[in-house]
Amino acid sequence: MTRILFLAPYYPPEKGAAAVRVSETAIRLVKLGHQVTVLTTLPNYPTGIVPEEYRGHLLQEEELEGVRVVRFWSYASPNKGFLRRVLAHLSFGCLAPLLGGRAVGHPDVIIVESHPLFNAIAGRVLARSKRCPFIFMVSDLWPASAIELGVLRNRVLIWLAEWLERSTYKRAGLIWALSKGIRDGIIQCGIPQERVFLLTNGADLSKFCPLPQMQARAELGWDERFTVLYAGTFGLSHRLTTVLEAARQMQDRADIHFIFVGDGSEREELMAKAQRWELKNVTFEEAQPHDRMPLVLAGADVCVVPMRNLPLFEGRLPLKMFEVMACARPILLGVEGEARRLAEQEAHAAIYVEPENVEALVAGILYLQEHPEEAKLLGLRGRAYVEAHYDRDQLTAELDAHIARLLGKKLPDSLSAAYNPEALLTTPTPNVVVEKNRP
Repeated sequence: MTRILFLAPYYPPEKGAAAVRVSETAIRLVKLGHQVTVLTTLPNYPTGIVPEEYRGHLLQEEELEGVRVVRFWSYASPNKGFLRRVLAHLSFGCLAPLLGGRAVGHPDVIIVESHPLFNAIAGRVLARSKRCPFIFMVSDLWPASAIELGVLRNRVLIWLAEWLERSTYKRAGLIWALSKGIRDGIIQCGIPQERVFLLTNGADLSKFCPLPQMQARAELGWDERFTVLYAGTFGLSHRLTTVLEAARQMQDRADIHFIFVGDGSEREELMAKAQRWELKNVTFEEAQPHDRMPLVLAGADVCVVPMRNLPLFEGRLPLKMFEVMACARPILLGVEGEARRLAEQEAHAAIYVEPENVEALVAGILYLQEHPEEAKLLGLRGRAYVEAHYDRDQLTAELDAHIARLLGKKLPDSLSAAYNPEALLTTPTPNVVVEKNRP
């Protein structure tokens, strides 16, 4: 048994991708026989509002599905406004060791979740005080992404952030990259390849599975129109105005319905635009618990996965993409690079549309509406591909193997032959073979 500490600012009942990734991994590590603790803050993402039941405590503990969760107070801010968000991130990074250091005991290894980068401060302090190694999990090449998005411009702050990034890479026992693009970016910083391992997002195949569409729509209260779904965070990275503008162009199509499910910094602005444009074909629904998302995905005819048209996002593999494929729903993918190679070219589970191109998105929607059999086959191939390569159980077993190697522990036979993520780039995928058409 290994004592594992996750240091992560996002954790359920929060619903974002980071919270899902950490919680599902932690739960599976417990099932593998490890003792897992998560050090996190009070739930507040993305609104900055802490639920009533978590208020009034500087430090509190609970157990969620076998995982010990230690929560401490830190400054909370809505997911908008650069300075307030930086203050919230810095607050977490500085207060985690002070308020939670004693409560977490003596872990054998710490897994530090980043982004945000300031988590590295807490991770390094805790690793030194507990005299244990840490694994730095990188889901975003920050500050490069903040610079490219234009939200970080101060030269002094950029220098400090870059120093923290590179010095943390050097001090980490291992670095966990969530995509090949992120891994390559870390190696370009001068980090030896053997210290960086690739372990992507994936899906819980027992939870995210195909469900009857009619049953799902009845429970959700959706009608029988052709449904275009966006489900996820309403953030700067996604440029959801592209999807909203597509709905505006298709106002005359009474048989097509756009549904946005989620929350985030851009939600209010998007809703205001939809109201100003008097869009009758658009519905906004609140963010749903993660356990309910398979039902939401099942109700859709097509799911859109959009990102900004920036080189930065060519190395991203969105979590929602894997979960949509696991539910056998077709994808209209507005992401270039690694995600396109995986979902369109390897899995044959998506139709690519140029990011931020409204006309291309409209054409893709109309194509899938007019070709339901093609849409169905996209979904089936996506499910087969995720089953073969991106089962969350398999990914956690691979992480377990990396932890054992870091700690110098002998691997069980079942883990010593853990799959090689590089092989995923070339391994044939079981799928339905058809002649593909393109809009």
